[in-house]
Amino acid sequence: MAEIVAIRKTASEGPVQAHLESGILRITLASPPANALSIAMMAALQAEIDRARDDAAIRVLVICATGKVFCAGHDLKELTAHRADVDRGRAFFEETMAACATLMQTIVRCPKPVIAEVDGVATAAGCQLVASCDLAIATDHASFATPGVNIGLFCSTPMVALSRNVSRKHAMEMLLTGEAIDAKTAREFGLVNRVVPREYLAQVVAKYAETIASKSPLTLRIGKEAFYNQAEMGLAEAYDYTARVMVENMLARDAEEGIGAFIDKREPEWTGE
Repeated sequence: MAEIVAIRKTASEGPVQAHLESGILRITLASPPANALSIAMMAALQAEIDRARDDAAIRVLVICATGKVFCAGHDLKELTAHRADVDRGRAFFEETMAACATLMQTIVRCPKPVIAEVDGVATAAGCQLVASCDLAIATDHASFATPGVNIGLFCSTPMVALSRNVSRKHAMEMLLTGEAIDAKTAREFGLVNRVVPREYLAQVVAKYAETIASKSPLTLRIGKEAFYNQAEMGLAEAYDYTARVMVENMLARDAEEGIGAFIDKREPEWTGE
């Protein structure tokens, strides 16, 4: 396997902190107590993910948080302050929702797998953030909600990510009641992959990340892109599309190397080509 870069700090100040070690970039929401998705928080997250996209040293991204709240969603105080604007806040509301939509789609379209590490509350757009990640590992202290209905603001944009991860009935249950679900229920709904004791969270996430980081980066990029593309297609179109993807994948050097290594009973050496 190609060598993975050792340790490099990428940021230590601001609403987001980032740390790269052994190919795994840990992006920490660092604006407690709410870790709200303010304009500044979303811009910082967007910048880190954009930088990671083309950085060959980064194989996997992990999004985690400081404090008791993973992410409480949009900054309602920031939004409310703009009601005093001439347009009653319309322009700022549009800017906020557009930035959030771009961020969530950037996570989905990022060629590197993204894991949510959740130890605490994830509500509204914070729940959307979890649902937008490729994998989510939570502690038994985590909880999830789309509570906008309780304050007269339906969680319409969080609904996009939520409804693409859980069944319609479960999504509507969360959206219509606004009530929180615990981590066990979130796993039953399909919102998270695993629920672990708090003391093992970092260890379990690291194991997932290290396992994924050991794979061909080219194969991961091809597979993640194809997964989300085919999910939006009809059955016949999806098979036609993925058949073409597999042919191109088979022609890649990493597939040739991986298959050869399997036949020869040795470890593959990935080049990302």
